[in-house]
Amino acid sequence: MQKLEFGEAVELITEADSRYPRDAYFFLRDALDQTVKLRKRQLGEGGHVTGQQLCEGIRQHALKQFGPMVPTVLEYWGIRKTDDFGNMVWNLIELGVFGKTQNDSLDDFKAVYSFHDAFVAPYLPAATPKHENGGRRVESLKS
Repeated sequence: MQKLEFGEAVELITEADSRYPRDAYFFLRDALDQTVKLRKRQLGEGGHVTGQQLCEGIRQHALKQFGPMVPTVLEYWGIRKTDDFGNMVWNLIELGVFGKTQNDSLDDFKAVYSFHDAFVAPYLPAATPKHENGGRRVESLKS
C-alpha cells in the first residue's frame, strides 16, 4: 500500500469521521512538527513524542498562533478536551500517517489539562492586591 499524502489522509478521515474539520488536522500536524523540533533541540531525542508531550506542544503552539482566541478556535473545531487531540492522532495512526510505539495509548491523551487552565487562565488579569482599608471605598473629603 502506498503511503498517503497528509492532505489525502485528512480528506479520507473527515469523510469517515466528521467530528473534526480539515483545519484542525493541519493545526495538529503543525503542532506535532513544532513539538518534535523543540524536543530534538532540548534533549537530542529521537522524533517520537508521547501523548502528554504532544498535548503540551499543542498548548504552546495554540497560544502562539491564536492567543486569547484559542478557546474560540478549538470550540469551532469541535475540540473541547485533550481527549479530542488523541482521537485525531489515532485517526491518523489508523491510516498510517502517524506512527506509534507499543507503549502509546489513546489513554495518554485523557484529561492531560483543562482547557480553562491551559488557554483561558494565561489571559486573565492578575489578582489585584487588597488595600489596607479592607477594600472599602474611601470617599474623598471636599471642602
